[in-house]
Amino acid sequence: MSLNAEPARPPGGDYTLDAGLARTLAEIVGEKHVLSRQSQLLVYNSDGLPGYRRQPSLAVFPGTRDEVIEVVRALHAVGAPFVPRGAGTGLSGGALADGIVLLGLNRLKQIISIDVENRTATVEPGVVNLHLNRALGPKGLLYAPDPSSQAACTIGGNVAENAGGPHCLKYGVTLNHILAVTVVLPNGSVVTLGDEVGDHAGYDLVGAFVGSEGCFGVAIEITVRLTRAPEAVRTMLADFLTIDGGARATSAIVASGMVPAALEFLDGPTTRVVESSIYAAGYPTDAEAILLVELDGLVDGIDVDVERVKRICMDAGARNVRVARDDAERLKLWQGRKKAFGAMGRLAPHLVVQDAVIPRTKIPEILAAIHGISQKYGVLVCNIFHAGDGNLHPNIPYNADDAEQSERVHQAMREIMGVCIAAGGTITGEHGVGLDKIGYMEKIFTPNSLAAMCRLREVFDPERRINPGKVVPLHSCREWHATPAGRGE
Repeated sequence: MSLNAEPARPPGGDYTLDAGLARTLAEIVGEKHVLSRQSQLLVYNSDGLPGYRRQPSLAVFPGTRDEVIEVVRALHAVGAPFVPRGAGTGLSGGALADGIVLLGLNRLKQIISIDVENRTATVEPGVVNLHLNRALGPKGLLYAPDPSSQAACTIGGNVAENAGGPHCLKYGVTLNHILAVTVVLPNGSVVTLGDEVGDHAGYDLVGAFVGSEGCFGVAIEITVRLTRAPEAVRTMLADFLTIDGGARATSAIVASGMVPAALEFLDGPTTRVVESSIYAAGYPTDAEAILLVELDGLVDGIDVDVERVKRICMDAGARNVRVARDDAERLKLWQGRKKAFGAMGRLAPHLVVQDAVIPRTKIPEILAAIHGISQKYGVLVCNIFHAGDGNLHPNIPYNADDAEQSERVHQAMREIMGVCIAAGGTITGEHGVGLDKIGYMEKIFTPNSLAAMCRLREVFDPERRINPGKVVPLHSCREWHATPAGRGE
């Protein structure tokens, strides 16, 4: 399912698979780690956004960094385009291989080192985000970025998408925690971007690579910055009878000068579907808005801030504000939030989700506009999002087999994205562009800006063989090639 016109077939889409490539790759990684039968590849034809389907021609799964390098060099030798893929939890169709090679990195799951004194860790790309934090817990450290798919997503995928998460309000997104990345470029050469100190001279190549959505190269080692675990954590649930009350409380908390570790918003439809699932967290089902507010820091003073948040929420119309009594209750509250996306499966077999970012002060009017759009098209919109930084996540459950319903869903989501863009927002805060948002790129970027993105991409991948057809509209790059004069603009 595409919310926009179907993206043009990428340059690699016309590639004819070399008959001996599977055999060559099997010699590198072993036969059982090369898949070529259509039945084997079926599981890799979508990511966490179920509406897009693209079938790879071949999938290869190296188990070491040296095998990754050899595989990429073998692909380069025959000019084969390919798509790197981690756990497949992405939400933009960004890790799909359309008739080309899929390079799976999930076997590279070694935590290479943890340096407690310097607060760094070096990991392979297939390390699951939550597994890293479990290893760090006994050492009093944490890796702060925590996407909602934390229990499954990998650090390599987080780097590719510049993933965020509920705690990015205080701690920042993935980019803010990456010190160095060792990368295999599409031609098989290996480079290291950044260093373990994180204060290197020259251009910020780490900043260019993080968030490049697998279009620049394959990360094989990643050095991350670690954070000391806070002394104290307080998690609160405030419930409101109106969406407007929750939105006003959000703005007031941030305006107070406090910086919560997390400030999350769930509307009534989301709360009710969570509470009807195995992820039930004890949310009041008659509330129309819920705020999850988490404060962390030193023991001294944190309870004063808790009282301030309580007062702000009550002044904004909260019916009740409760503080988690212990870690078990706190984790249960977070379970409901982080598993809400999965709970949506109770409503319909398919789901559309976007992640536009809007100015935080416009949350009330945008939520009202989204409600109006949902009524106009007769669809259910479940809003669950990072309220503290205005990163909206409107979800629409639907049945993709119903053509008429699908069309209404498409129209509704296009209008929702249009409203967010018109409010001064942008099209993605953490999910990436991938295939899903290519149709919106020209609404927020000028032709010159898109051409500059193409030029940057070609520094890393001149032949555009890695993850072809993603992020930048294909014709933007074609037009740039056809108009040399545009290079100087």
